[in-house]
Amino acid sequence: MLQTLYRSLTTLGGPAVRLYLDRRRQAGKEDPRRRGERLGHPDRARPDGPLVWIHAASVGEANSVLALIGRLVELPARPAVLMTTGTVTSAELMDRRLPAGAFHQYVPVDLPDAAARFLDHWRPDLVLWTESEIWPNLLTAIRERRIPAALINARLSARSFRRWQLAPGFASSLLSTFRVTLAQSEGDAERLRRLGAAAATVGNLKYSAEPPPAADEALTALRAAVGGRPVWLFASSHPGEDEIAAAVHSSLAGRIDGLLTMVVPRHAHRGADILALLRGRGMAVSRRGEGALPAAGDAIYVADTMGEMGAFYRLAPVVCMGGSFVPHGGQNPLEPAMLGCAVLYGPHMWNFAEIAGQLEAAGGSMPVPDPDALADGAGRLLADGELRSRLVSAAMGVTEHNRRAIDRVFDALDPLLRDAGIRAAA
Repeated sequence: MLQTLYRSLTTLGGPAVRLYLDRRRQAGKEDPRRRGERLGHPDRARPDGPLVWIHAASVGEANSVLALIGRLVELPARPAVLMTTGTVTSAELMDRRLPAGAFHQYVPVDLPDAAARFLDHWRPDLVLWTESEIWPNLLTAIRERRIPAALINARLSARSFRRWQLAPGFASSLLSTFRVTLAQSEGDAERLRRLGAAAATVGNLKYSAEPPPAADEALTALRAAVGGRPVWLFASSHPGEDEIAAAVHSSLAGRIDGLLTMVVPRHAHRGADILALLRGRGMAVSRRGEGALPAAGDAIYVADTMGEMGAFYRLAPVVCMGGSFVPHGGQNPLEPAMLGCAVLYGPHMWNFAEIAGQLEAAGGSMPVPDPDALADGAGRLLADGELRSRLVSAAMGVTEHNRRAIDRVFDALDPLLRDAGIRAAA
């Protein structure tokens, strides 16, 4: 009933969806050159042979499956891997980081005709969706075509679970698309089971992901510009958090000589607005998006470029994760932890609750309740190398303990790989 209603509404709502895409394009959130992909019109031919379609929402989810993609393209059958995401940021990142044999397309919007065109063109032999991406028309089309499918690194927050409980039959029908459901944590698995999925817990693929790389030339130039100044980083900031970073800097600058605060916005297109905001407060600021390096007199450096997070993490010994001081749910703390940073975050970390819980239990992170506590925590970590080392060492222990998640995921997918003819029977 709800599926039929949803399909009818999305069919009638096609013009509104196209208008929505136009507005996103005007805001810099859609690639105008590749609009056709969003409507199910691919820009390239399907490669010969077996093809695995992997879908991830955005940057974090896409990064978490890169190791899995690397293993898939090396199988004897040499399947091609079609990677879809929905954001410009993730598309640009995947174009740089996907291995040979894999390629990126934008996921089509969830209109019935777009979904049909996409699947008719690509004809995937196996579908792997990540985390909490649930698009009813696409999933229904996959199920109707009887394409083997799995939901990997599955996540379902308590908040989302309560919403899906309002339509349990609809949820169960959609989740039945997946023959295999592999959850990040037992809590996620239990919530998915209560909605009808046969979910197993195999661990979080984010632990198996490689930390973001850094270009040697860029990192060398940044280090030379910073010199010996103490540095801390507010990573993946969301609107409302740039002001927090500025307030923390003002609080600490009087007691930490030469302090440099780096702000990396979650969405690079906000760089100019952040620059104007901070200069409006009378702060000395430079912006990487304008080609600038940190100047000696700068208080804050706005690092608003794509694909350079690895360099910024390697530059800053103390990192605060954005999205955690506004009700967004936080950003992934594992990447800086893997690179030897001492990690702090605010009270809103529900998107990474399992990871944050493990780090905190081991003493590998510093959760803080509010911006005032952030200033105190960041100041202590910058001043106390021993405290910083304890956090880093504990976090490294957590990441190493969980690194084999990729092996468990690959083993659990083995029956689907064999049924799809991608892995030969033993």
